[in-house]
Amino acid sequence: MYPGTYADRTPDKAAVVVAETGAVLTYAELDERSTRLADVFRQQGLGAGDHVAFVADNTPEVFEVYWAALRSGLYVTGVNHHLTPAEAAYIVDDCGATVLLASAGVAALARDTARLCPDLGLRLAWGGPVEGFDDYEAALATGSPERPAVQPSGADMLYSSGTTGRPKGVLPNLPTHRIDEPGDVFTAVFGPLYGFDPDTVYYSAAPLYHAAPLRFGGMQHRSGGTVVMAAKFDAETALGHIERYGITHSQWVPTMFVRMLKLPAEVRERFDVSSQEVAIHAAAPCPVEVKQQMIEWWGPILQEYYSSTEGNGVTIIGAQDWLAHPGSVGRAALGVLHVCDDEGAELPVGEIGTVWVERDAMPFSYHGDPGKTAEAQHPDHPTWSTVGDVGRVDDEGYLYLTDRKAFMIISGGVNVYPQEAEDVLVMHPAVADVAVIGIPDDDLGEAVLGVVQPVEGVEPSADLAADLIGFARERLAGYKVPRRIEFQAELPRSATGKLVKRRLTEVYR
Repeated sequence: MYPGTYADRTPDKAAVVVAETGAVLTYAELDERSTRLADVFRQQGLGAGDHVAFVADNTPEVFEVYWAALRSGLYVTGVNHHLTPAEAAYIVDDCGATVLLASAGVAALARDTARLCPDLGLRLAWGGPVEGFDDYEAALATGSPERPAVQPSGADMLYSSGTTGRPKGVLPNLPTHRIDEPGDVFTAVFGPLYGFDPDTVYYSAAPLYHAAPLRFGGMQHRSGGTVVMAAKFDAETALGHIERYGITHSQWVPTMFVRMLKLPAEVRERFDVSSQEVAIHAAAPCPVEVKQQMIEWWGPILQEYYSSTEGNGVTIIGAQDWLAHPGSVGRAALGVLHVCDDEGAELPVGEIGTVWVERDAMPFSYHGDPGKTAEAQHPDHPTWSTVGDVGRVDDEGYLYLTDRKAFMIISGGVNVYPQEAEDVLVMHPAVADVAVIGIPDDDLGEAVLGVVQPVEGVEPSADLAADLIGFARERLAGYKVPRRIEFQAELPRSATGKLVKRRLTEVYR
């Protein structure tokens, strides 16, 4: 299934709704416009395996670009619109894109990025003029609305979020099926699991350059439902959108849960969110207390999965299973889990180590970087891969993530996993956000530092720092507690909710 299927069956049905305005892109429009754009790509000489890129805020045209690429056998790369021009240009150049598409909402970044990419051919912009770009609508008018007899499937080639270093391009193998044939692994795993079908109304407030929002939106279009897309996340606004549009399925990251839970009770109770059947969350570990409170509020509709941009494996867990295994991210739904020590030897059940996923074949490579690809492959088992997460598996096969290997602190010879302290401190009523990092220490090698963003209206102070340390000490072993608290007006998080700790370590080291 793909948009053309539903353009034939339900042409006037909404494929995309803009949450803030109610503007609609129908299946007929999505199919015709992506068909025209695919023909524009062909006119440029693009063929299977070539690359296009987009830099845009959340607008319906992103899905037109996505489907135009996928129905042409192309790779499509979304560029984080929060990057600097140099960072964005690195991705455009690295992915090998010869076409760049952009929205006027990020005009300055698009203009400056294109100037740094002299090898670009076609440049198209929608929503208003962008210097150096041709008009998107005029280009569509030159494309044929007729679907070709054969439409080979393309794929997204997305970049890791760069929380521990420069983003890495994740190059999947191109599908062997046509766009109108079954074969999409993502849809095959998640579609039946979460009940995506033509009646689904799916809400997402995350940026479309990221893997989950783009892929889940694409899965919704393969299923014939409606994507309700917000420009950005705001806790109170999101609750209003759920009520207004009768959202049945939604997707979140734990930071969003924290911000909704910290709304005043009278604000939360103002909105009817009972239309929701499934609330999906992923992207970062969710503190146990946060998830418990969300289940108490929304009911046992929370569904968690653990995966990555690399898509090397998937674990899943529903609310009832999670209540019996609090803190777990579930059991394997795609791939076989292994936990290994630093030398690659498999560890006994319950011991903490690097998480590896076994597949029939290595499902991805890092574009243009065989060294990084080799680092992601097990030295003795070439079909096992890792993205650097650390955790343990219990005797029932449930995975518990501890932290990213790169974030681990070694203090006095003891391994400290920052996530534990972060999960505790974020529940303090004065804390809006928190990061725990290691900083150099002459005595311990590394000392544990907490960096806190206070909630609005709370002033940083020595008394507050002492209170936070005491709060953590009541709940954690002493070696896990930050020795010092620093305050920041805002912590560096990616738009998908992940802490960009390298920025903090650069400051405090």
